[in-house]
Amino acid sequence: MKPVSPQHPLYGMFAELVAGSLAERRLPTDPKVDAYLTALLVRFIHSDEVFAVRKQGRKLESVIEMTAEADVRLNADSFERERQVHRHIGDFILFWSGLYPDYLRRLKLGSGLDLVCDYTSQGRESYHIVSTFDYPPFGEEAPTFKILSEGFADYSLALADVAESLPYTA
Repeated sequence: MKPVSPQHPLYGMFAELVAGSLAERRLPTDPKVDAYLTALLVRFIHSDEVFAVRKQGRKLESVIEMTAEADVRLNADSFERERQVHRHIGDFILFWSGLYPDYLRRLKLGSGLDLVCDYTSQGRESYHIVSTFDYPPFGEEAPTFKILSEGFADYSLALADVAESLPYTA
């Protein structure tokens, strides 16, 4: 799957909507956070990216299962894998909580695996874990994830504004 170029009109549309929402909510401006949120929306256009965490070929939809996959004491075979999966957990929860919060409610009730999961707290914690990888090659991104962690609920609301601005959302 080829990534969407920053020159693509869809990328530009999301960048404009994200910037507008962040400004309207008076969230601190950080070009790297703006760019990250835009790239997240563009990347998650593909469902393979939304459900990118897999175990033995099976896509993981439950946040509790993903959290176990991120734990080096359980399933992650390296600290880099831990970081990768926690980044995805933060992205997954931020995306769904902002754009389609009903999906998280259905997920919680569907399999029952996530009944005890506080999605906002888990998203915040996952981004915090990613932010602690502050050494090469991850050091440059660490501050972005610290900001996303600390403002998780606000960024979720900003993405909800983006969803409301879209011509069609299911």
